[in-house]
Amino acid sequence: MRIGKKPRLSRTRRRRIAHALSYAFLATVGVTMIAPFLWMLLTSLKSPEADVLDLKRLLPDGIHLENYRRVVLELNFARVLLNSVLVTFCVTAGQVLTSSLAAFAFARLKFFARDKIFLGYLGTLMIPGAVTMIPVFLLLRQLGWINSYKALIIPGMFSAYGTFMLRQFFMTIPKEIEEAAVIDGCSTLGIYWHVILPLSKPGLSALAILTFMGSWRSFMWPLIVTHKPEMFTLPVALASFQEMYGVQWTLLMAGSVIMILPMLLVFIVGQRYFIEGIQLGAVKG
Repeated sequence: MRIGKKPRLSRTRRRRIAHALSYAFLATVGVTMIAPFLWMLLTSLKSPEADVLDLKRLLPDGIHLENYRRVVLELNFARVLLNSVLVTFCVTAGQVLTSSLAAFAFARLKFFARDKIFLGYLGTLMIPGAVTMIPVFLLLRQLGWINSYKALIIPGMFSAYGTFMLRQFFMTIPKEIEEAAVIDGCSTLGIYWHVILPLSKPGLSALAILTFMGSWRSFMWPLIVTHKPEMFTLPVALASFQEMYGVQWTLLMAGSVIMILPMLLVFIVGQRYFIEGIQLGAVKG
């Protein structure tokens, strides 16, 4: 044995140290991610006169729920909430329907230049939304759809990403199941409805969650196509609320908490299907 040579750590001890470091890193990342939401919640409970930028006083002196009451009363909350729920539900349902139909065609049906058409459709993902926003707005203005639910809902019902995602998921379903349905006399539409969709609940749920979150927090498009307060969605109403009453952080954070709660609830309820859908959709290309 050489003098001064440090003893080597055993493999089990090295593994434990690696696991401890991994847990510490993940805990640090988790705290970093949750800190803004915690600050938002604590700020929403402070008095309007409190200095929200004073980091030495993160905790409120008392629970001031009147901030939420003021937001609900002064924001025309019932109408704004109805707009957001209606638009989000229709966009989510429509995008899941159109994406699943297109994905089924690209994954299962055989027609001329199918793969080339799919690549061209997929290429639209490389076009930024800001580029197509003005042409779509001009088209909707010619149709007379500005300040209507049609302008808020119909453009969001189609998604190249949703089609790509569900196509990848549909391709993981064994073709033997489809062939058995054909032998039993099932039509093409029947295969889509009775075979593909029931076996694709994780993928459909993942797309629904992503679409719900994107539509619920959408700000730029509703801001462009709606000018009347009775057509505002929650993000636009919160922005106008800030302009009317100045930057009152307690009220703004109270409104933000109200807006973010449905997204957290949907993600928590559908988390299992969301993760499963993302994983299975990436198995086969």
